[in-house]
Formats: sequence, C-alpha cells, structure tokens
Amino acid sequence: MNCPRCKNPMVVLELAEVEIDYCDECGGIWLDQGELELLLEAGEEKDKLLNSFAAAGSVSEEKIKCPICGRKMEKVFIGEDKKVLIDKCKYNHGLWFDRGELLQTVELGVKNEADDKMIRLIKDMFGFSLKE
Repeated sequence: MNCPRCKNPMVVLELAEVEIDYCDECGGIWLDQGELELLLEAGEEKDKLLNSFAAAGSVSEEKIKCPICGRKMEKVFIGEDKKVLIDKCKYNHGLWFDRGELLQTVELGVKNEADDKMIRLIKDMFGFSLKE
C-alpha cells in the first residue's frame, strides 16, 4: 500500500496485536476499519471517543485519497472539543492519522492504566512525543 499523503510505500507494523500501515517518510498511519476500536481499551470512554467523530466541514487542510478505494476522504474531528482532525474514508475503509494524530486520539480517551500503556507503546514505537 502506498501512503496517501506522500505516495511512498508503507510498511506493516504490529501495534498491540493490530496490524497497522505506517509511512516511515511522513509518519502517517493507516488503520483499516475497526482497528482503532481494537487499539482502544473497552469501556465508556472508548464509546464516547468513537461517538465523537464529527464532520469538519470546510477546512484548509488538503483532502487526500483513501489508499483502498482511491476516493477523496472526508475530514473529521475527534473529541468533544474537536481537538484532532483526521481523514476518514467515506466508504468506511479506514482512517488516516497524520504524524502524532493517533497518539493525540488515544490520549483523548485516557481514563485508565491500560490506555496509559497504549500511549507509552505508541510513543516508544514511533519515537516521538506529542509536542513534535
């Protein structure tokens, strides 16, 4: 699969027993449909976060094409305060996270020790902090 942002080949990595597609050029991450749910710890906060997706409407960030169907994805905000802007395939093939956005998304739902472990794993695996 090629990166929808920079068009370079992506590598498949395993993150908490979930295969993700990662671009080592731009740091973007593709999650197939349902993979975000697998990465988040079950519970009320997970459901709250997943139900917080809201269409972004008009934003200046360039729309990119879904690496599965090739159609332009929609921009969606995640979180009650619309803190993270990601790309979502309109046909539910998956989600695109630019560098750091997966970490920001998981941090929005942190309410227990298991989620803290996921945050540490993401930071260790991708070698960056949220401030980058």
